[in-house]
Amino acid sequence: MPYKRKKYHVGDTHLKKRWRVRNRKKDLDEIDVDLKEENAEKLLNQDVNLDIPGAAQHYCLHCARYFIEERALSEHFKTKVHKRRLKALELEPYSIEESERAGGYGSFKLPTKRKIFTQNSDKQDITDRDDEVLEDSPNKRKKTDENDA
Repeated sequence: MPYKRKKYHVGDTHLKKRWRVRNRKKDLDEIDVDLKEENAEKLLNQDVNLDIPGAAQHYCLHCARYFIEERALSEHFKTKVHKRRLKALELEPYSIEESERAGGYGSFKLPTKRKIFTQNSDKQDITDRDDEVLEDSPNKRKKTDENDA
């Protein structure tokens, strides 16, 4: 005998909405507000909160996500998801002034692109300093001079 397919939740649209909005993240305009210096400093230097992953000490400002440890955060910086978010944040978010210009209350202005960099973490600062020291070392210069000759 064939298996009876159960379709009891076909008309339950309230269940679909709950599934759709359960894991909702911040939008780009909300993250743009967080990128301002005073807000960014508060988010990056939060008090210890044991209800949040990693006790709220490892936060990605661009993706609005908490991580368990510093290593997980630095690995996140290398992922495609994070790089895609940085690319999306390059354009200034849509504003009320822009909508008024589109409605004929001003002259049209192209959205400006800005340069967005990944936030600095403690381990990244240390590795960046090590790279600078290696670039300035005389041994490195000798090797590049030998390759040029």
